Amino acid sequence: MSDTDQSALETADLAEIMRVLPHRYPFLMVDRIIDIDDDNSAVGIKNVTVNEPHFNGHFPGNPVMPGVLIIEGIAQTAGAICARSQNSRSNLVYFMTIDNARFRKPVVPGDIVEYHVTKQKQRGTIWKFHGDAIVRGAKVAEADVGAMLVTEDNPR
Repeated sequence: MSDTDQSALETADLAEIMRVLPHRYPFLMVDRIIDIDDDNSAVGIKNVTVNEPHFNGHFPGNPVMPGVLIIEGIAQTAGAICARSQNSRSNLVYFMTIDNARFRKPVVPGDIVEYHVTKQKQRGTIWKFHGDAIVRGAKVAEADVGAMLVTEDNPR
C-alpha cells in the first residue's frame, strides 16, 4: 500500500481537547491525543508531574497516581474522540460505566501514561470503549468504560 492509499491518523493538542471536553486543571487527565482513527481508536498522553495536587496526600514521601484518575484518563480520551467525531453540535459526554478495571503497576511522577482506547460498540448516544493504560511499554491498568453523548438536540 502506498502512502497515498493510507489515511493519516489525526492528533489533538491541549487546545482541541479543551474545546471538546469540559474538564480543566486539576481534573484534566489528558495532555494530548495522537493516532486518532475517527471515533474508533486513539492514544491519549498524560505527562505525570510531581506538582499535581493528588500527590500531596497519595502518598506523602511515596507519590502514586490514584487508580481512579488513571481510569478517568482512559474515559477522557474516549470521550474526547466521541465528542470530536460529532463536531457539528454542542456536546457533553457523561461517564456511565466502568467494568473490568485492573491495576497492575503504580504510576509515579515522571511517567508518561499512554491511554490506548478502542471503541467496542456504539448504539445511538451510548458508546463503549476498552482502554489500556501503558507506561514504557508495560500495561499499568485497563478498563472497559461507557459514556453517553448529550447534544443540544438530545438533552439528558
